[in-house]
Amino acid sequence: MTKTKTFAALVTSVAATLSTPVFAQSSVTLYGLIDVGLSYTSNAQTGRSNGALKGASQYSFQDAATSGVTGSRFGIRGTEDLGGGNSAIFTLENGFGGGTGAIALGGALFARQAFVGLKSNTLGTVTLGRQYDAVDMFVQPFAAVATWGGYMVSHAGDVDNLANTRRSNNSIRYLSPSYNGLSFGGVYSVGGVAGSATQKQIYSLGVSYANGPVAVAAAYLNARDPNLSFYGSQANSGTTAATNNLGSIGSDTTAQSIPSFAGYASAKALQIIAAGGSYKAGAATFNLVYTNTQFQNLGNLNAGPNPFNYSGTATFNSAEASMSYRFSPAWSGGVSYSYTHNSGASNAGSAVYHLAAAGADYSLSQRTDIYGVVVYEHAAGTDSLDQPAVAALTGQTPSANNHQLGVHVSLRHRF
Repeated sequence: MTKTKTFAALVTSVAATLSTPVFAQSSVTLYGLIDVGLSYTSNAQTGRSNGALKGASQYSFQDAATSGVTGSRFGIRGTEDLGGGNSAIFTLENGFGGGTGAIALGGALFARQAFVGLKSNTLGTVTLGRQYDAVDMFVQPFAAVATWGGYMVSHAGDVDNLANTRRSNNSIRYLSPSYNGLSFGGVYSVGGVAGSATQKQIYSLGVSYANGPVAVAAAYLNARDPNLSFYGSQANSGTTAATNNLGSIGSDTTAQSIPSFAGYASAKALQIIAAGGSYKAGAATFNLVYTNTQFQNLGNLNAGPNPFNYSGTATFNSAEASMSYRFSPAWSGGVSYSYTHNSGASNAGSAVYHLAAAGADYSLSQRTDIYGVVVYEHAAGTDSLDQPAVAALTGQTPSANNHQLGVHVSLRHRF
């Protein structure tokens, strides 16, 4: 009896010894933010009359996912210490409309991020799931869209994905630790097509370096059959080549969607090259960003529709300069200008997009702030829908003509 009691006590003691550090060195955190406000958009399309686009002023209550800086979200992240500087990690992050409570980003429960992985302090981090690509991770931090401007200041409908409008599903990601300011990483999204190792695959690579007030980064992304892979990554995306996941041509009663590149759904491949840099001088930060986006080998009807019979490659070159300044612990602001040139495809004409923006932010506390953004875009030439180019601020109803003004004022709270 005594031996039995002694053995039971020993088992209990060992179990307690093994389990206590696990619970003590593990954590699960609930986090999120709500960002909602009022928006004004000029010349918003309402359809067509006798073949001509119609437009009117639009006033709306919008979540930041379409017009502000940070989309509303809630998430759960966790870590478990495995010893030796190693840990298991996970993140599940939902996007939702703060004005309606509806699930955003196509309706998936954890559409913003969903991944699990292993982290080593010396070897880096490997994660698997739905994740950001290398362009977002490495170059996006230098763009106005990520710092103070929000979705409306992104380039030509977010043609280079610096606004994070697309994620990489079924992906494997590696991120290195920092080696004296140097970091690098890559993401590979499996296509999952029987008989083909490359169809619908997405891969991206990035590198960054920071030293004192200077930081620079570069990234590369390639997506095969982008209409079905890169642009088909939402839960409500079309799954066949008959569907255009890039945008739409509209109708007599509905507005167009992303006219800057909606006509390029038949591309066999999408390629994005991006670079950025910043310099901090006191309370000011100066940023430069350049991207080159190519919709390659147009005319592949196995990838998507081609109503305008395009062929060849459509190329977008975007350059952006921005500056932000902290006037006080509570007040900050920023200004930016970007220029995007689309070379067109086949014999179609080219288009240019000029975008200027300014914004200001006032912090009520460490977690709550009020901010406003004013954005103006002017377009010229011929866009992807083979029409006179129209202005189209990202996340907003496109303009019925070549210019558009957007204004957004928002209240944001983090938790």
